[in-house]
Amino acid sequence: MPEDTGRTPEPELKRAPSNSIWGRHVRPWLGRRARRADERLTERLGGPARRTVIILLGLVLGLSAADTSAVGAIAPQLQPALGIGAAQIGLLVTASALVGALAAIPFGLLVDKTRRVDLLTASILLWATAEVLSAFSASYNMLLLARLLLGAVTATAVPAVASLTGDFFAAGERGRIYGYITVGEVAGAGGGIGLASFISAALGWRAAFVFMALPSLILAWALWKRLPEPARGGQSRLEPGATRIISVEEAGPSLRPVAEEEPGRTDDVVLMEVRRQGVEPDADRVVLTDPARMSLGHVVRYVLRVRTNVYIILASSMGFLFLAGLRTFGVLFARGHFGVGQAVATLVLGLVGAGSLLGLLTSGRLADRLIRRGHISARIVVAGVAFVVAAALLVPALVTTNVLAALGFFLLAFAALAAPNPPLDAAQLDVMPAQLWGRAQGVRSALRNTLEAFGPLLFGLVASLFITDGAALQEGASEVVPGQTRGLQIAFLLTLIPLAGAGILLLRTRRHYPVDVASAGESERRGKEHLRGGP
Repeated sequence: MPEDTGRTPEPELKRAPSNSIWGRHVRPWLGRRARRADERLTERLGGPARRTVIILLGLVLGLSAADTSAVGAIAPQLQPALGIGAAQIGLLVTASALVGALAAIPFGLLVDKTRRVDLLTASILLWATAEVLSAFSASYNMLLLARLLLGAVTATAVPAVASLTGDFFAAGERGRIYGYITVGEVAGAGGGIGLASFISAALGWRAAFVFMALPSLILAWALWKRLPEPARGGQSRLEPGATRIISVEEAGPSLRPVAEEEPGRTDDVVLMEVRRQGVEPDADRVVLTDPARMSLGHVVRYVLRVRTNVYIILASSMGFLFLAGLRTFGVLFARGHFGVGQAVATLVLGLVGAGSLLGLLTSGRLADRLIRRGHISARIVVAGVAFVVAAALLVPALVTTNVLAALGFFLLAFAALAAPNPPLDAAQLDVMPAQLWGRAQGVRSALRNTLEAFGPLLFGLVASLFITDGAALQEGASEVVPGQTRGLQIAFLLTLIPLAGAGILLLRTRRHYPVDVASAGESERRGKEHLRGGP
C-alpha cells in the first residue's frame, strides 16, 4: 500500500484549450484577408516595386497635407491657451503658405540638381522638428516661427514627387499613377485633421503637435531604407511586375547615341502619338541649350512661355476659389442652410469628401486610355469637362435644402472636382523637358500656394458683400445667423462661374498641348546631346 503522507493533493489547474475560437478561426481568417488584400493591391499597382514607390510618394504628399492642415483642427485649443483670436489663427495658415510659395522655386532647383530621395528625407526630418517646436512653443510668436519653418520645408514635397514620378513611370500611364498618389494626399489631409482634432481635445494641443511629428520620423526612415534614388532619364523606369527598384548607381548613364535612342522609345506614348500625327515643335518653345544648366530666372521665363503650362496654372487657380471657401466656411454654411448641428455638418462634409476618391481613381485612367487610342489631348479634355460638370452639379447641391438630395449631388460634384488633378499633373510633365521637372513644379507650387494663402480671404470678402448688417461673418461662430447663410450661398454660387470658366479655358488649351509636348521632347533630346558632347 502506498504510504499516507497526510497531505491533501493539489487540484489540477485547468488549461485553456489550444483550439480556441481566436486561435483556430479568427486569427487565421484575418491573416488570409490581409494577405489577399495585399495581393490585390500589389496586382492593381503593378507589382511589388511599383507598389512601394506609389505608397511612399503618396505618404509624402499625405503627410505634407496633414501637417499643414493641423492648425485649423487645433484652433479651438490654441485660442484660449495662447490668448489669440481668429485673425492670429488665420495668420498662422496664411504666413506658412506664403513662405512655402517663396521656398517652392529654390527647392525645385535643388530637386533638379541633387539626389531627390535624400532631399525629401532631410526635409521630412525638418517637418518633424517644426512640429516638435510647435508643441513646445511658449508664445504665439514662437509658434508662428515654427509654422513658417514647416511651410518652407514642406515646399519640397510637390517638386520632388513630380520629378520622381516622371523617372519611375512611363508617360502613357502617369495619369493613372498620379491618381493613386494623390489619394494619399487627400487621405493625409483628412486623417491629419481628424487625428489632430481628437488628440488636442483629449490630451491638449501640445500633444497633438508631438503626435503629428511621429509619422514624419517613420516616413523618413522608410524613404531612407526602401526608396533608392532613381536614374534621371528613364533608366530606372518600373515596368509592370517589377520586383525591385533600380538605383542610379545600378542603372548608370545611357551610352546609346541619341539618334538611336529617341526614335525607338516606346515608354512615352504621348510623345510617340504626337510624332505619329506629324505635330511639329514650336521653335520659340524649344530649349537650344542644356536645360539642366539654365539659370533660375531663365527657367521661370520659359515655364511661363509654355502656353499649356500657363493655362493649367490659371485653370487650377480659378477652380481653387470654391475649395478655399468650402474649407473655411463649409461647416458654417451647412449648419445654417440645412439646419443641422456642428457634428452633423462636419459628418456631411466628410462624406462628400469621399466622392473625391472616385474622381482621382478614374480620371487619370480614362485619360491614359484615350491617349492610347490616339486622342493626344485627352488629359486636357478630361480635366476641362470635369470642371464644367462639377460646376453644373454644385448648383442644385447648393440650392436644395434637403440633406439627402444635396448629399447625392455633392458626392458626384466632388468626384468631378477632384478629377482634373491626376491628368493635369501628368500633362505638366508632358510639356516640360525632364531636366526641368523640379523647377517647373516649383513655379507651379509657388503660384498655387500664393493663391491658397489668399483664397479664404478673397472668398470672405465676396461673401461679406451679400451679408446684411448685424450678421458679420466669423468662422467657427457658435450660432448661425440667417443673413450669414444667405450671403455664403450667394458667394458659393458666384465661385461656380470661374470654376466653369476653368473648364472652358482648358478645352481651348487642347490645341496648344500637342505642340508643347513636341517642343518638350525636342528640348529634352537637345539636352541629352549637350550632355553627351554632341553638336
